[in-house]
Amino acid sequence: MRLRHLIGAAALALLAGCSSFGTHEALEGQGNATAWNAHKARIATLDGWQIDGKVGIRAPKDSGSGTLFWLQRQDYYDIRLSGPLGRGAARLTGREGAVTLEVAGQGRYEAASPEELLEQQMGWRLPVSHLLWWIRGLPAPDSKSRLTLDSDSRLAKLQQDGWEVEYTRYSEQNGYWLPERLKLHGQDLDVTLVVKTWQPRQLGQASQASQQ
Repeated sequence: MRLRHLIGAAALALLAGCSSFGTHEALEGQGNATAWNAHKARIATLDGWQIDGKVGIRAPKDSGSGTLFWLQRQDYYDIRLSGPLGRGAARLTGREGAVTLEVAGQGRYEAASPEELLEQQMGWRLPVSHLLWWIRGLPAPDSKSRLTLDSDSRLAKLQQDGWEVEYTRYSEQNGYWLPERLKLHGQDLDVTLVVKTWQPRQLGQASQASQQ
């Protein structure tokens, strides 16, 4: 019995170690870890937003810019691009496991992940699932990341899963400091996002309050 308990404890310790390894953050830069963790915890409560801005994309075969509209309601997203790369309008909607891409003049496509759809139909290898975190100035929680903090203990640079994200400007919206300009550098793809208006929301808290 004692041996069984020891084996069980060792297995739990191994699983816990694997979990913490997957979310490990390597910190550097001017800020401090305590202030960063407080900022991160506050921003992570935002599970809804509306963004209006611009996007610039540079790929080996083409490049261009367009307008960006992004509506997020917890796990559901509605991302619209108008005019990039001369392709007209594109709209990406869905949630994990069920995603739809509509491209003006081309048709409607479906897949289990946004990454799969964008690569198949647009030729872009863009980690949309990570963007849900990066757009808020946070690392995605499911893989290792290297973070460089600015003097305000917010992200200045993020390296994660082969991508580098630079944060060059923040703005305060409803008490939240959120990225206003960021640049994404990946293999054969560079993306610049400029947010003109942020409308952050805490939808989960509102839902809980209405049920009480």
